[in-house]
Amino acid sequence: MKKQLIAIFVGGLILFIWQFLSWAAIPIHKSTYGYTPNQDKILEVLSQNLTEDGVYHLPYPAPGTSQEQAEAEMMARVGKPWASINYHKSMDMDMGMNMFRGFSINLLAAFLLIWLLMKIPNLNMMTALQSSIGVGIIAYLTIPYLNSIWFETNSLEHLIDAVVQWGLLGVWLGWWLPRK
Repeated sequence: MKKQLIAIFVGGLILFIWQFLSWAAIPIHKSTYGYTPNQDKILEVLSQNLTEDGVYHLPYPAPGTSQEQAEAEMMARVGKPWASINYHKSMDMDMGMNMFRGFSINLLAAFLLIWLLMKIPNLNMMTALQSSIGVGIIAYLTIPYLNSIWFETNSLEHLIDAVVQWGLLGVWLGWWLPRK
């Protein structure tokens, strides 16, 4: 049990450190967000027109619109601009809870991977590495890549994250777990 707890903690730490490097230090995700010199004007218009925090997809049919009417409205918009907006009324720079939650889910992710790996008889480095990268690629394909298809964005940064962070975790677990 002590061995698995150490594996979980170090595994969560590996994921957490890679995510910091990927988003802040290197940063791999630099192209994920763009700058516009009109940001203040855009934020002013958004704050005048959006009253709730949330994700908005524009254009989007009004609530209560029939299926036929919604389809007609969307077809009329083909070839015209569209946007996805994550809107918040107030910027909060307190990252303490976000970091705690991020580390917590990294611990849970490491725990789940370790639970799966421990089901493999005669676990070795190569099996742990391949299995870990496989889990990372599954995660990549089902969320970031799928979103990139529908929202027409780049997801290469997320693929790099999937392979590197889960690969590093696989190397750690492939070394640590089979030890007596």
